[in-house]
Amino acid sequence: MKRNRVISYVIGFFILFSSWFFEGCITGNEKEYETWSHYLGDKSVSHYSSLNEIDTNNVQQLKIAWEFHSGDADTQTHSRIECNPIIVNGILYGVSPQLKLFALDAADGRAKWVFDPFLGNVKKEISLSRGVTYWSDGNEGRILYTVGSFLYAIDASTGKKILSFGEDGRVDLHDGLDRDVKKLWIEASSPGIIYKDVIIIGSRVGERDEAAPGHIRAFDVRTGKRRWIFHTIPQPGELGYDTWENKDAWKYVGGANSWAGMSLDEKRGVVYVSTGSATHDFYGGFRVGQNLFADCVIALEAATGKYVWHFQTVHHNLWDMDNSAPPNLVTIERDGKKIDAVVQITKAGYAFVLDRDSGKPLFPVDEIAVNDISTLPGEKPWPTQPVPQLPKPFGLSVFTEADINPYVSEASKEMVRKRLLQLENGNDTKVGNRFLPPSEKGTLVFPGFGGGGEWGGAAYDPTTGLIYINANQIPCELTIVKKSETQDSKVTTVFDRGRIVYFNNCMACHGKNREGTENYPSLKNMEVKYSSSTMMELINNGRRMMPAFSQINEDDKKALITFLLDKKTEGALAFKNSETEDQNGAVEKSPFIPYTMTGYIRMNTPEGYPAIKPPWGTLTAININTGENVWEIPLGEYKELTKRGIPITGTSNYGGAVVTSGGLLFIAATLDNKFRAYNKRTGQLLWETDLPASGFATPSTYRVNGKQYIVIACGGGMLGTPSGDSYVAFALP
Repeated sequence: MKRNRVISYVIGFFILFSSWFFEGCITGNEKEYETWSHYLGDKSVSHYSSLNEIDTNNVQQLKIAWEFHSGDADTQTHSRIECNPIIVNGILYGVSPQLKLFALDAADGRAKWVFDPFLGNVKKEISLSRGVTYWSDGNEGRILYTVGSFLYAIDASTGKKILSFGEDGRVDLHDGLDRDVKKLWIEASSPGIIYKDVIIIGSRVGERDEAAPGHIRAFDVRTGKRRWIFHTIPQPGELGYDTWENKDAWKYVGGANSWAGMSLDEKRGVVYVSTGSATHDFYGGFRVGQNLFADCVIALEAATGKYVWHFQTVHHNLWDMDNSAPPNLVTIERDGKKIDAVVQITKAGYAFVLDRDSGKPLFPVDEIAVNDISTLPGEKPWPTQPVPQLPKPFGLSVFTEADINPYVSEASKEMVRKRLLQLENGNDTKVGNRFLPPSEKGTLVFPGFGGGGEWGGAAYDPTTGLIYINANQIPCELTIVKKSETQDSKVTTVFDRGRIVYFNNCMACHGKNREGTENYPSLKNMEVKYSSSTMMELINNGRRMMPAFSQINEDDKKALITFLLDKKTEGALAFKNSETEDQNGAVEKSPFIPYTMTGYIRMNTPEGYPAIKPPWGTLTAININTGENVWEIPLGEYKELTKRGIPITGTSNYGGAVVTSGGLLFIAATLDNKFRAYNKRTGQLLWETDLPASGFATPSTYRVNGKQYIVIACGGGMLGTPSGDSYVAFALP
């Protein structure tokens, strides 16, 4: 017995040692994965680090090494931090809730400098920022990051603007789009990516009615001059133009934008871009057709922007099912050969695996027939949609009566049951609740508007071939309603006009009764928080998830403010529009879109929990060589449910994971303010700690002075959580 036990120990040690040795050698150049000098780890967006000082044996010893407070959280307006910081030469660069750029000593968190983009006479545009970009020619270093509609170049050593870049150190992203979009909203929430001496960048634009196009551009990192542009909405004579039945669509359709980011293969000199839907998100009657290059993975020559290949993941998108993260560059093994590939995750819960050189799927993709009959005049849904056979969906697709949340009252279950039966639900189709044409009756959308996969993206471990995806499993409902015509004969008062402006422009995010939806706050009792002037500033400049509405004319803005601030005396006055309709938009005015939607509505029970049974948030490990799931666990916890003896349910989650050579996967992302470490091979929870605010961001890990750190931005502010202002770094004692 004793001899057998010794033999078992020896065999076990050999297996474990072989695993460690294999993991340490297979990647070739491990130096590539030791730093965190790029957004999401490296230009292939792997989220992977070869650092292994922190491992499965000692992770429980992690302690806070330092905490940096920016001091500018705004709990009233639900500020947040979504930044994945970068670390270069021992300096950490990150962004605060109010978009201040800062440099910290990565060993102790002490600030070296802070750049405030709003000092002086600068319009305040509080947008989203998920990271920054570093460039150096060996002599100087620059940080490039976006604030509102501007791309800034900042000296990495001093925090000062580089005045020779663009105009006064910044480039206006409204410029150089080959269309006049001065009155339209544009920003870039995800950082650009550097190829030699250019920064390649996408954008975040409006999603309804008049919106800027999401063309991909490259700017000279020294001068800020545009070097190239790729039209994601093709113009006459360009590839893809014939996929838009309305041949003037390129003049006014917006979107088809790379809001989630991109990856780069420097050896090939190719940038891989993910794009989202074209506008209007939920009604496509004025953009009938397949709609290239919306909802595509696009490969472009990084030096010139020249087209290489594309693969479309959704045809004629009507559900906001964007490619929700930058493509991961991976290498798969098949028949003894290694194949460089691209993995694209989507909000619909699919992962497409494509050949990096040709764009052809490496697992079979079926074009599944879907319902192509719409009840909305002018709409023509595409008759098929691509569905990969492998990997299997990481997002659920069917919500039936049998799936109703079992942990609520019988009365609540009955309310959910009735609503489920009222909606178009598609449970008898091959694709379940996906790809059902939007309607005025109401349509079930599952996975919901927040994924499936989201902007946190997938983490890829090159040593094991596993890819890790955190996802949401929250059913939503989409209800289309007719807009009020711009010139409504029933409008007699300022209050009536304000109500219609709200209905046409604001309801889709903030709900029919201003109650708030998904990640959009309630607009009730606004008079307590805002004055007319601060409301006008908000409408003109936007804030975080809210776009600017500078295209709305001044009379309509004032009427909207009167409505939102419940100014009864002013609201009772007769409405007079002093501006002509031709003044109310861009040079190429889009057609009047006759429909909007009632909001990003989650299907919840009266108790406030998702209407479907758990899990509501998941973390899945997939073997990218075989396409098979290795493990899947719920991600996140409602403590009050756990106390009732209910198994861990998972929660909504935003932000990605980091996977390491130490056998660990780190992720925050959840509603419960937790930061967790899992065994990357089994999904076993090894460590968790409370954060000062929810970490809706992707962590970074790095080494300074021989010591490994893991840092996470704690900004909260989403899904009703309190806002925070800190970055917290952990290390071994």
